[in-house]
Amino acid sequence: MTPRAKEDRPLAALIVPDLLELLEEHPASIGPQTEEMHPADLADVAEALPEEHLRAFLAALPKERAAEVLEYLDEELRTQVLEELTASEAAEIVAEMTPDERADALEELDEDVADEILAELEPADKAETERLLQYDPYTAGGLMTTEFVSVDEGLTVEESLRAVRAMARAGRREAMYTIYTVDGAGRLRGVLSLRELLAAPEGSRLSEHAWTEVVSVTPDTPQEEVSQVTSNYDLVALPVVDGDRRLLGVVTVDDVIDVIQEEQTEDAQKFGGMEALEEPYMQVSLWQNVRKRGGWLAVLAVSEMLTASVMARYEGELARVILLAQFIPLIMSSGGNSGSQATSLIIRAMALGEVTLSDWWRVVVRELPAGLLLGIMLGTIATLRIMAWHLMGLYDYGAHFTPLALTVGITLIVIVTIGSLTGSMLPFVLRRLGFDPASASAPFVATLVDVSAISVYFSVAYMLLRGTLL
Repeated sequence: MTPRAKEDRPLAALIVPDLLELLEEHPASIGPQTEEMHPADLADVAEALPEEHLRAFLAALPKERAAEVLEYLDEELRTQVLEELTASEAAEIVAEMTPDERADALEELDEDVADEILAELEPADKAETERLLQYDPYTAGGLMTTEFVSVDEGLTVEESLRAVRAMARAGRREAMYTIYTVDGAGRLRGVLSLRELLAAPEGSRLSEHAWTEVVSVTPDTPQEEVSQVTSNYDLVALPVVDGDRRLLGVVTVDDVIDVIQEEQTEDAQKFGGMEALEEPYMQVSLWQNVRKRGGWLAVLAVSEMLTASVMARYEGELARVILLAQFIPLIMSSGGNSGSQATSLIIRAMALGEVTLSDWWRVVVRELPAGLLLGIMLGTIATLRIMAWHLMGLYDYGAHFTPLALTVGITLIVIVTIGSLTGSMLPFVLRRLGFDPASASAPFVATLVDVSAISVYFSVAYMLLRGTLL
C-alpha cells in the first residue's frame, strides 16, 4: 500500500484526538466505536497516532479487526509494530490476516522474529504460510492467496451452492466472486462467476455451466506477466496451477493493481537515469537517495566528456565562427528529446507486450520516416527563425547568414532522425543483452545523441561554412 501524507488524511486528523481520549479512559469502547469504519480508513488513523499509542490501539481492537488494519498499514510501520509485540501477541493477529498478506508481513521481518511468530501459529496456518514464503515475492506464487472457492465439477447446482455457502460461513475468502471447478485430484477444470452459479437452473450439473477454457499461470510466473494476463483478459482473479494443473491459489485484482503501480513507479525512476527506490520517497534515507542517483550521474558525467572531446576537435572552426555556439543547445536538446520520445514509446510498448525483439525491423520502418518528418519540421522552424531575426535586424549574421541557416536546418533533420532511430533501437539492444531497457536507455540515449549531434553539426558547418572560415 502506498502511504499517504498526513494532509491527505483529514478523517484521521479529526478522529485522533477523540481516539487518544478513549485509549486513556475507555479502551474497550474503541472496537464498537470504529466498527463501521473501513480498515483502510482505520489504518490511516493508526498511522496518524503517536507511535507510543499504536500498540495499545491495536490491542483495543478485536484480533480480526486488528489484522485487517495491519493489512492496510504502511509496511515499515507494520514491521515495527510486529517486532515490538511478543511472538504470541503477533501470532494472534497475523493468524487472522489473509494468507498472502500474512506471508508478506512475515517476509518483511527479521528472519529470527518471523521464525518465532511462525512457531506460535496453528499447525495448519504455519504450514500454509511456510509454503507461501517459499515462493519468490515477485512471482505469481508470492502474490497468490490460498483463500479461494473451488468445488467438485460433478456436483449439482444446489450442492455447489451449499458448499459455497459453507465456505463463506467458515471464514474469510478473498475470491468469493469466482468459483473454480476441479476434478477428484484437485486439477483445475473450469470457472464461473458467483452470479452465473446463482442463475444456473436447478438440477443441472456444475460442469454444464463452467467455462473450460481457463486462463491460468504457474507459481514462477513473473509478476509483470501476471498483471499483463489479468489486464488482457479483464480478470478479477487469476488461478495459479502447478505442472499437473492442480489449483494452488489465486492472484486477486487488488494485488495486481499494487503490482502495476509498483512496476510503473520502478520504470519511471529507472527511466529518469537512476536505480529504483525500494521504499517510498519520503522514507528513503539521505545515503540511499544519493547512492541510488549517484551511480548513473557519474556514468553520464564521464560519458558527456566525449562531447567535450568532439567540440575540442572543432575548436578552430568554433573560434572563427562564434555564431555556431548559439545553436549548440538547440541541436543537442532536439536530438536528445527525439531520442527520449522514441525510447519511452518502445519501452512502454515492450512492457505491454505490443512489441517483441523480433519486431525491431518494423520499428525501424516506422521510426525512420517519423524521425525524418520531425527533423524537417524542427529544421524548418529553426531556419525560419534565423532568417526572421536577420531580416528584421534583430541579429546580424553577416556573410554567414545563408550557410548558417542551412547548417542548422540540415543538422536538425539529420540529428532528429538519428535520435529517433537510436532511441527506438537501444531498448532492443539492451533487452537482447539481458539488461532492463528502462534502467539504461535514457543515459545511453543522452550520451550517444549528444556526441552524434556535435559531430554532425560541426561536420555540416565545416562543409557549408568552409568558404567563410578561411
